[in-house]
Amino acid sequence: MYLLIFITNMSFDLREYLKNNPLLQEEFPKDKWIGLNNKEKAEYANDIFDLISTAYASIGGNINYKSAADVLGAEGDADYEVINIDDDPEPDALSASKKTPSGNKLTAIGHDGSPQAKSKTINHYASLLKQKGYYLEVSGKIKDILLTKGAPIVSDPELIRKVLKGKTIELNDDGTYQRFIGGEKYTKILLGKPL
Repeated sequence: MYLLIFITNMSFDLREYLKNNPLLQEEFPKDKWIGLNNKEKAEYANDIFDLISTAYASIGGNINYKSAADVLGAEGDADYEVINIDDDPEPDALSASKKTPSGNKLTAIGHDGSPQAKSKTINHYASLLKQKGYYLEVSGKIKDILLTKGAPIVSDPELIRKVLKGKTIELNDDGTYQRFIGGEKYTKILLGKPL
């Protein structure tokens, strides 16, 4: 009987214990974008693929990421930044980019589907696009969101042609252009500040 009384009067917060246990410290600091090295890319390939798959699920997936193997394979030259925003130590959102002669081309986003992770990703993209050397080809809803967040439009036809060198494009009068991706014709716009 005394043991039962002792246990019911004992106050123990498991979350606080796990958060402060030095053996269980978060792998990724909270609310900070962290670039992954090659070893981390390999370790988190499944997580990266899952986050990208979730972000692009409504449009049938991301054309460049068909499996986790693409993280190190076909998309192995991509740089990944991740952020942890909740209580577990895993990444909740990501930004992928590739180095090009025109700067860092933002190539994919990823998130866990939560409103917070979506917001972090879009705000990060909007912030990067305002910096010299970052750019993005975009269309659809994400284009509209980034424009409302002040992402600059690249409207100079010569700069568009320079950035998309080697790609067949049809420029439109409004600064958009059309090009084929994966055999389908898309209308895109270039945002950011390419070199």
